Amino acid sequence: MNHSDREIDRIQQDIVDEFAMLGDDWTERYQYIIDCGKALPELPEAEKVPANILHGCQSQVWLLAAADGQRMHYRANSDALIVSGLIAMLLRIYSGRSISEITSSEPWFVEQLGLAEHLSPTRSNGLAAMLAAIREHAERARQSQ
Repeated sequence: MNHSDREIDRIQQDIVDEFAMLGDDWTERYQYIIDCGKALPELPEAEKVPANILHGCQSQVWLLAAADGQRMHYRANSDALIVSGLIAMLLRIYSGRSISEITSSEPWFVEQLGLAEHLSPTRSNGLAAMLAAIREHAERARQSQ
């Protein structure tokens, strides 16, 4: 798939390529996702407050967003292993990127990896909620500039 040279698209392609190296074995793919989540920095307890909880996820997900000039920075974590791994992939793609790139990009890696078909419906809905929240934070930052 030939996408633009934007950073978000390049990182999505890197993730698709990494999954391709694992073959079609979803046991290995799930383990890869879990391993990504285990590498996520833990959020301090003081940030695990109701105001930072992302609604639309079955497990507990905390998402913090901050704009720094033209870029967005995200920190997040979950109490569920696979969800933490999905968060790690999203942070890798979106954190530190420009607000305009976040609001104008599509998360095509989800379809390329077949995540919607291989995640449970609740995890798939949670992934959609996380993606929506990331875009929403960027859109609010864009509007406040």
